Amino acid sequence: MGDWQTLGEAAVAVLMTAEAQDKAAMARKVAAAWRAGALAHACDTTPPDRPARPARPELLSPAEMPKRRKAGTEGNRKALLHAVAHIELNAIDLAFDMVARFGTGMPRAFADDWVGVGDDEARHFSMLAKRLEAFDCIYGDLPAHDGLWQSALETRHSLPARLAIVPMVLEARGLDVTPQMIAQLRHVGDDASADMLQIIYEEEIGHVGAGTRWFRHLAHHEDVDAESWFQEQVQNYFRGALKRPFNEPARNKAGMPVSFYEPLADMLKAG
Repeated sequence: MGDWQTLGEAAVAVLMTAEAQDKAAMARKVAAAWRAGALAHACDTTPPDRPARPARPELLSPAEMPKRRKAGTEGNRKALLHAVAHIELNAIDLAFDMVARFGTGMPRAFADDWVGVGDDEARHFSMLAKRLEAFDCIYGDLPAHDGLWQSALETRHSLPARLAIVPMVLEARGLDVTPQMIAQLRHVGDDASADMLQIIYEEEIGHVGAGTRWFRHLAHHEDVDAESWFQEQVQNYFRGALKRPFNEPARNKAGMPVSFYEPLADMLKAG
């Protein structure tokens, strides 16, 4: 299925693929090879600090991004779908970076989980890219922000920090806001887009769950309280605020009760 011998080599191949559609296809190919037993469980190849990316979209700081408006107009729906597609493309790289950077010494189930997440994210990106065609748009036509990968850079030396910030803060935030996006799309009759976001939402609960599960695994190994350790990681590595309201039912399904994050909403202030 590929020229790779190890999972680490294959994960880095995903990270080093620049074009968005090619990256998504490569991610799915690597996931299939892993599940078929064609790759050795070894993460012995150093990943790049930054993955290869296409020349477009233009990457802006979050503060420079146009404000996202409600999904009432076709232009706003296009911007919304493009923004979610950008998040999903980042998420492909984040999943395979998790495998390549932190897989050494972790159980095989860790690789199973994050390869599976990367496969899901690739499928999500491809769905959204196809949907954008209905709006006479391709991924890259609109600007996007680089905040997700900035968080990856800041946590590249620490697995507990990476798990806390990426799946347990940033992806959990997606659980909070996506239901409203879905409702807005249905309100204006865009059921095709809403159905895609519903699929993504339901599968992202599992992705946040993977982050929470492995964070708890590390906390048990270190003999520390998972909740207080999570709060410590967020205070040290997250720039910003944890914004209410929280989607407590979805977060509970992901194994993260309110006692994990509610105290942080009062402790953190917008940077």
